[in-house]
Amino acid sequence: MVIELVVFDMAGTTVDEDNVVYKTVRAAINAAGYSFTQDQVQATGAGKEKSQAIRDVLALDGNDHGEEEIAAIFADFKTRLQLAYDELDVKEQPGASELFRQLRERGVRVVLNTGYDRDTALKLIRKLGWNVGQDFDCLVTASDVSRGRPHGDMIIKAMRDVAVSSADHVAKVGDSQIDIHEGQDAGCALCIGITTGAQSRELLAQAQPTQIIDRLMDLLPLIDAP
Repeated sequence: MVIELVVFDMAGTTVDEDNVVYKTVRAAINAAGYSFTQDQVQATGAGKEKSQAIRDVLALDGNDHGEEEIAAIFADFKTRLQLAYDELDVKEQPGASELFRQLRERGVRVVLNTGYDRDTALKLIRKLGWNVGQDFDCLVTASDVSRGRPHGDMIIKAMRDVAVSSADHVAKVGDSQIDIHEGQDAGCALCIGITTGAQSRELLAQAQPTQIIDRLMDLLPLIDAP
């Protein structure tokens, strides 16, 4: 098996933003009169396009929630997140830049994908000082495709963007079950969970990943394996 492309999730996987997104999702939902816990928000919403995450968290109470309510909470979430990101000291996850460099030296393309919209993703990337095309090959966001995770559409777009023809040569790495399901839906050869972000090893294992790793650099032996 030869891996030609690795698609990495952003928040929790390659970007350390102190879980601010899911803290903000919870704050916006609970400001609308609910009392969901942080664990509920992360178990249900991790990795999803954020209006979908809000919809799925609200559904936990067993009631019907109209699109107008979801849209209002999502709008509040975006305002809160803008303020949070303006103040946030974003860092890369340990080893991210070095891993990207080593993969690309091996001829492996590196793509970031995310449940964020493109504007939010680019803001994060700028805070890190990363440049698309220089530090990694391509960025694909939830706003670039019609279907978000768990559908594999972002990975399929990434393959087209960097001219990789078969998912048999693609690895997906992410910190949530939905990242793993996304890779499985796209037919990726490797669907790897990582314990640095939103979900625990036990939760990740429920999605039946190819492997679970604890550090980004643990990926290299899997890529180098014959």
